[in-house]
Amino acid sequence: MSGHGHGLGRGVLRPEATGGRVEVRRQQPRPALAALVDFYWNPRWDLRGRPDHEQKVLAHPNVHLVFEAPEPLVYGVQRGVFSRVLHGRDQVFGVKFRPGAFRPFIDGPVAELADRAVPAAGLLGGPAGAVEALSREILALDDLAAMTALAEEYLLELLPGTRQDPVVAEVADLVERIERGVPPADERGRITAGPQLFRVDELARELDLPVRRLQRLFAEYVGASPKWVLRRARLHEAAARADGGADIDWAALAADLGYADQAHLTRDFTAAVGAPPSRYASR
Repeated sequence: MSGHGHGLGRGVLRPEATGGRVEVRRQQPRPALAALVDFYWNPRWDLRGRPDHEQKVLAHPNVHLVFEAPEPLVYGVQRGVFSRVLHGRDQVFGVKFRPGAFRPFIDGPVAELADRAVPAAGLLGGPAGAVEALSREILALDDLAAMTALAEEYLLELLPGTRQDPVVAEVADLVERIERGVPPADERGRITAGPQLFRVDELARELDLPVRRLQRLFAEYVGASPKWVLRRARLHEAAARADGGADIDWAALAADLGYADQAHLTRDFTAAVGAPPSRYASR
């Protein structure tokens, strides 16, 4: 959980607007899958007799396998704002893979999935109709542990056909290191942790890798560029601060997050979220 009080996780925009409309449950993976799976997530909603709800998310550099109607889909890294309109009564069940950890399940670079939602059956293979039937079985359940058990049986069946790739753990740790480099503020609104990584060349230098090698590694395994991952981590913190409701010194925050000035933060935030940070925070 994000620690922002709403329990929806960092990157969810306007979490206070859910107003109890959506319940999100999470489950950790069993040890055999912990190197590949970050966690399982299960949003549930009942909007019968109520208006539809649009939820927007600044996504993380992760691939998701989502069991949903009418068919299960694999979502690549969503580089823009991901939006979904919820209506009626329903639920989905998702597998959030660690950054880079979906690469062994497919034949090509993960970058080919960026900004796409691909039918799981065509991408992951298996007997005709099997993953669709599994999706219906999972979504018919209410018990999170039982849902997770079915999803994990499916993933464990896929594993013998994947190649053991030591780069997966290296990439996952690298992305987590980038995200830790943009830490949340303390109770006084200050960012004090460090050292922080804000530029691709700084990251490449610390890893003793050529920049182009780092870029190829991210395209192959993560599905987004290292520059995008660095920028998204900064925007997650800016959005979390804006959603916190406190008065914000945007110039100071821009400096904390490694921007050259407030104008650069404003430009990045507006491009990603669709509104300048000051206007977003004032709603």
